[in-house]
Amino acid sequence: MNQFNFNDDDDAQLKQLITMLPDNYAVVYRKDGRVRINKVGLSFTALFFGILPAWFRGDWYNIFCMLGIEAGLTMLYSFLTGSDLATASYQLGILFNFLWCGIYNLMYFRHSQSIGYEPYDERSAQLLKQHRYYR
Repeated sequence: MNQFNFNDDDDAQLKQLITMLPDNYAVVYRKDGRVRINKVGLSFTALFFGILPAWFRGDWYNIFCMLGIEAGLTMLYSFLTGSDLATASYQLGILFNFLWCGIYNLMYFRHSQSIGYEPYDERSAQLLKQHRYYR
C-alpha cells in the first residue's frame, strides 16, 4: 500500500515533499511504487504509546516481535518475583516503552529493508547508514 498514493507521474510531487522533511527523516521505496517516510532516531510515539505506532503503520512483523519479547520477559519477571502476570505486566510496562522508544525505528527500517525497500535518495541513504539502520 502506498500511503501517499503516488504513481509514476507524481515523482516531482514526492521530491517536493522530501524537501520539506526535517533532516532526521528518511524516505525508502520499493520497486512496486510503495513509499515509506519515517524518522530516524528515538521514537517518542513508542515511548508514550508502546506498540500502537507499529499497529497504526500496519507493521505486523514488529508488533508480534514486540509482543513476544514483552510476554516472555513479563513471564520471566513474574516467575522470578512470584508476582501475578497482571502485576508484572504493569510494573514492566514503562520499561518496555523506554525500550521501544530506543529501538522501534531501527526495527522498522531494518524490516523494511528485508522486504525490499531501498533508500529513495542519497540523503536518506547517508542518514540510514550513518545511524546504522541499513547495512
